[in-house]
Amino acid sequence: MSSTSVARPSYAAVLRIPHARRTFAAALLGRLSYGVAPLSLMLAVTRASGSYAVAGVVMALFSATSVFLSPARAALIDRYGPRRALVPMAAAYTALLGSLTVAVWRPQAASPLVLGVVSAAAGACTPPLGPTMRAVWGRVAGDRALVRRAYSLDAVAEELLFVSGPLLVGVVVGFAPPALGIVVGAVLIATGTAGFVSSPAVRDLTPGDTRTKARGRGRTRVLSGIRRPVIAAVAVGLALGAVELLVVAFTEERGHGGGSAAWVLAALSAGSAVGGLVNGAVAWRIPAGPRLALPALGLGLAMLGAGLASGLGTLATAMVIAGFFVAPAITTAYLVADEATAPETRVRAGAWVNTAVNAGSTAGTAAAGVLVGRLPTGWCFAATGAATLLVALAVAWGATRAGAS
Repeated sequence: MSSTSVARPSYAAVLRIPHARRTFAAALLGRLSYGVAPLSLMLAVTRASGSYAVAGVVMALFSATSVFLSPARAALIDRYGPRRALVPMAAAYTALLGSLTVAVWRPQAASPLVLGVVSAAAGACTPPLGPTMRAVWGRVAGDRALVRRAYSLDAVAEELLFVSGPLLVGVVVGFAPPALGIVVGAVLIATGTAGFVSSPAVRDLTPGDTRTKARGRGRTRVLSGIRRPVIAAVAVGLALGAVELLVVAFTEERGHGGGSAAWVLAALSAGSAVGGLVNGAVAWRIPAGPRLALPALGLGLAMLGAGLASGLGTLATAMVIAGFFVAPAITTAYLVADEATAPETRVRAGAWVNTAVNAGSTAGTAAAGVLVGRLPTGWCFAATGAATLLVALAVAWGATRAGAS
């Protein structure tokens, strides 16, 4: 199934693709769970155990299995198709979230060991709706310009989900125990996945002849083809992971409350949304591969500029500029990965890019935590920008070598 090729497709044209609105809405509903369930789990474990240390370990286990096993789950989608693979994952994930809800509903109801084991299992079963939706876009859009618009729309929507998810948790915990938020997350993922796999756009997808292709050196072939977009995604994650901690440190140094940090981070998200929409609207003459490093370079320079900020206003401005490059960088990485891999490995390729963003974010947060206690925050921003630039330059150098060969 494919759309009619158009010279300058609009975002409306993306949503006019047969079954696109239904499929995309269901995927977004399920993906909203990613911003609701983990935060609710952290708050519920903290309340039930009375220990931030226990909550930190539980969330680390949940996040580690969710992030680093994402390519393995995506490989199941490539091998067996969305319907046969997503439904068991969503069922297991929902059941495990239900078990966690029971475990943390009352204080001291479960041991930290049980919470850790069940949380790790839940993370391991997280359905990869994001990579699967992007693979569906690549299949139903057909025209590459329309695919680029679809990816940009997807990236902006995902950015908004990660803002609205915590807000929804805030509403829930305002009148109910945080464990109820886990229930909300479970309902979202179950409902969204059911709607997604029942859509004709997904129902018509078949895994293809991947039983032999996915074996042996399959993972090696996928990684070798998407090395540059994965490295570019690491650069973006590195900056995003560091900036959250550094913004909080910046506001605290100047005597502002936590609400100020939230507004500055919201400026980053707003800039990312605008940048994503602009990136999708521009009729690029340069292919995605050669321009892959450009938004990452812009992000690094913006982070260097943030090091010169003297107050909240200038920092928020720097974050808007930095955010302007975030969604384009991630979207371009997904596009390059999609173009560099065979159809039977596209979900896996997208999952590797997503894993790279999260791995880079973890490294950026850890590095910022080390630096912020030793250097002024301005220098920490500058160091983050320099690191991002170095990784982006490695991507650009890789493109130069590929063009010369």
